Amino acid sequence: MSLQALRNINRTAVANNEQPQSFPGMLEQFKGEIARALPKHINPDRMARIALTAFRMTPKLGECDPRSVFAAVIQSSQLGLEVGLMGEAHLVPFGNQCQLIPGYTGLMKLARNSGLVTDIYAEAVRMNDTFALKLGMERSLEHEPLTAPGGFPASDEERGEVVGFYAVGVLKDGNRTFVAMGRKEVESIRDGSRGYQAARKYKKESIWDTDFVAMGLKTVIRRICKFLPKSPELATALAMDEKAHAGQGQNLNLNDVIDGSYAPVDVVDEAVEITAKAESQPQSAKATSKLEKLDKVVAALKSASTVEVLDEVYIRAEVDLEDAELEVALREYRKCKDAITEQGSLV
Repeated sequence: MSLQALRNINRTAVANNEQPQSFPGMLEQFKGEIARALPKHINPDRMARIALTAFRMTPKLGECDPRSVFAAVIQSSQLGLEVGLMGEAHLVPFGNQCQLIPGYTGLMKLARNSGLVTDIYAEAVRMNDTFALKLGMERSLEHEPLTAPGGFPASDEERGEVVGFYAVGVLKDGNRTFVAMGRKEVESIRDGSRGYQAARKYKKESIWDTDFVAMGLKTVIRRICKFLPKSPELATALAMDEKAHAGQGQNLNLNDVIDGSYAPVDVVDEAVEITAKAESQPQSAKATSKLEKLDKVVAALKSASTVEVLDEVYIRAEVDLEDAELEVALREYRKCKDAITEQGSLV
């Protein structure tokens, strides 16, 4: 990738304390630079058209800093997701900033793109369906939706009210895993959403009101993704979604997005704080072990000579690292991947 090509956007008008140009204007002015900076599999013209459509469908985005909208669009492309009508990702106003919210179809796409998950899907269970769940030493899940005459699926009205959701993941080795959540559990998660709370406070409709089934499906997809092997892209998308759910800023810094080192800032700061404390105080055996594991992972990432080896190192790191340490490894992974890619383009 050409990492310098888009950085001038941040400098435009800022030095003179001028208002940045509009988001559509930025897309048009920097079209050539966008093409050089995006991953090769992304069509810049299609990306720009889809982004403009999504922008115009949400008038409130016009009140956001256009640089944040631009950063969200570039980050979406970095992840391999399209914003807008396809439902893979959404541009959502958050104060004067734009947030990128992955949809459940986007999370499923990223899980499949990892190469470690061959299939992933979610379904809603309704009152008149037949549903059987067994846990313990041998788990099983069976769901038979109510059928109409002739064996075809019955209508949602005939099947009754939604009573729960489940998601299934099929791993590369053929093994399957699943999660199931009753309606009350899903509604509890809904009630903890800052966006939903704000909608209730100001007596406005939220997406939970207008499309409860889609949000329920996303809830179980998000839950099962935590138990699946994750690519860096899926890990980032899940972290961004958690930020939005908690009503926290995603800190979509344009420079970080461009060079592929973006990560939710407070998670990284937490890792830095943990490291600083560990260096200044006597370390427990557990803390020492965590830092040693992180040091080994970072060293292995830096020594990787191909993207394939790099991916393998990161995937294995997920087993040993947690939360803040894994976020540090993710940032290092991206830097190393950019270095390998750029070196390959010069050969």
